[in-house]
Amino acid sequence: MDAALFWQYVVIAIAVLVSAAVVVRKRAPGLERSLRGALALWLVRDGRAAWLRRLGRKLAPPAVGGGSACGGCDSCGPTKPRQH
Repeated sequence: MDAALFWQYVVIAIAVLVSAAVVVRKRAPGLERSLRGALALWLVRDGRAAWLRRLGRKLAPPAVGGGSACGGCDSCGPTKPRQH
């Protein structure tokens, strides 16, 4: 295989991976969050190198929490009367 053809395939593969990552991030944020969480948990296991554990903590998705005490759906306040 020619070296130029090899590098062309490498660039195309990188472009496809970046495009797939953007699509997953935009169209399936729940999937992206679960994949990031799984990867982060795998990286921060005991016995891993320190740099892998730091990378896992950086890759971990941010914590989800609401403004309320329970961190739920913020629907525990009074409800508006229904209009007929």
